[in-house]
Amino acid sequence: MGSYLNPSSMNFQNCLDSEIYIDKSQLIAFTNRKKNTLQKYICVSRPRRFGKSMAADMLAAYYGCGEDTREMFTKLKIAQDKSFEKNLNHYYVLKIDMQDFMSKANSVREMLNILTEYLLFELVDAFSNVRMKNKADLAEVLGDVFNSTNRQFVILIDEWDCVMRRYHCEQEKKEYLDFLRNLMKDKPYVALAYMTGILPIKKYGEHSTLNMFYEYSMIDSAEISDCFGFTDDEVAELCARYNMNLDTAKEWYDGYRLISEAGGVRKEYSIYSPKSISESMLRHRYDAYWNQTETYEALKVYIEMNMDGLKDAIVEMLAGASVEINTRRFQNDMTNFAGKDDVLTLLVHLGYLSYDQEQRSVHIPNKEVAQEFIASIETISSWGEVARSIQNSKALLQAVWDMDGAAVAAGIEKAHQEVSILQYNNENSLSCTIGLAFYYAREYYNMVREMPTGKGFADICFVPRPNHLDKPAIVAELKWDKSIEAAISQIKEKRYPDSLRDYSGKLLLVGINYNREAKTHECAVEAVEVVGG
Repeated sequence: MGSYLNPSSMNFQNCLDSEIYIDKSQLIAFTNRKKNTLQKYICVSRPRRFGKSMAADMLAAYYGCGEDTREMFTKLKIAQDKSFEKNLNHYYVLKIDMQDFMSKANSVREMLNILTEYLLFELVDAFSNVRMKNKADLAEVLGDVFNSTNRQFVILIDEWDCVMRRYHCEQEKKEYLDFLRNLMKDKPYVALAYMTGILPIKKYGEHSTLNMFYEYSMIDSAEISDCFGFTDDEVAELCARYNMNLDTAKEWYDGYRLISEAGGVRKEYSIYSPKSISESMLRHRYDAYWNQTETYEALKVYIEMNMDGLKDAIVEMLAGASVEINTRRFQNDMTNFAGKDDVLTLLVHLGYLSYDQEQRSVHIPNKEVAQEFIASIETISSWGEVARSIQNSKALLQAVWDMDGAAVAAGIEKAHQEVSILQYNNENSLSCTIGLAFYYAREYYNMVREMPTGKGFADICFVPRPNHLDKPAIVAELKWDKSIEAAISQIKEKRYPDSLRDYSGKLLLVGINYNREAKTHECAVEAVEVVGG
């Protein structure tokens, strides 16, 4: 065993011995199907702390021929797969942590020289009986070892994209990609090449350096959607084990929706951050653990960019809406942005936004990430009006509970005046006004948008969360140039939205009318008792 060649299985054993371990060994069945095929080049990109490194350690322990690791896998899912025995401990493994090598160097070229030197040191020492044509050429040495022993390599590269995230020189990035291509592309000694990182592979127009890789990202994870992060069922099991409320876990950490249609079978997954779920279970407290992985300053850099429409898009998402984007133009780095869609696509890969593959839209996934957005905008002077609207939302919700129509109207008016995006020119902006003005209500309610066809009104239903059933449900309707009486009547005539079909208890009807000529709001709040079912 070496540090890079057939490394110790200790890292994966530590995972198995942890208090919380979720079996993701179905990934091995996937890589077994891909090895020694045209699809043997795999690049997986996920946000930080989504289990990428653990998966690489698992693959190294399974494939490496330096140890007998059968006992580690006999109780895992992969042991039931027909490919298990054939590939267990069958390959030489080269496992490389690019972040570690980058920390040893001051340039990409120096990093690659150190990496080559360290790998060659272990290879030449381990295979001293193999005749080598050029002991200074890494690819040649790997080829000579394969030709002499007839055993292939599994190459595992963790944090492959650290160069793309740190260095801004395009020439250095291309030099790095060329190195990876020359090491792996069309090499008979490669049984499987597996890379993980935060970003997908860098695009360079016609410069198709690593075009042999198949990518699995937060945009499209295909058949390995459930191999990284925790699924609904896994989180439910943990909540039961630790006596934690599942609905609260969903509120804090759910929201990444991934779809697989492999084999013609459609599967949808809600994915949770393993770091956040594990912390909340072990500490027995729901809280924001994201800032232990990234600080809000990392997000601030991107939302502060002067891109047309970027601020408006983020305000819409803070108000609870989704925003359509085009992900195809993103260059898969952290420095080159042609427009707001590129910035929003990056935020998907970083985990700050969730991508809906079918609607081709993004939204803020959960409460934990929303708090990072709030922490960021509170420090940006140009976002002051948005921060104030969010701060004022607590008082506005109290005004609704107090059935103080005048105070509610004044609060909506203030939000409308302060935030430039909240102009009443379409249905989306109508609900956006309410969504942002009532931001604080998400502490107590699931906010469900009920948007009828046609302009003129917008509904948002406030359904009490299971741990806040003492709060009344709310239906808010915003109308143009009508009357507050008409708004209230309209709510009653529709017999309440579908999202409240099963609700029983106190219901507050909030009718808000906007007078376009006077540019003023008026509001009435009426309480009724409803019986669901």
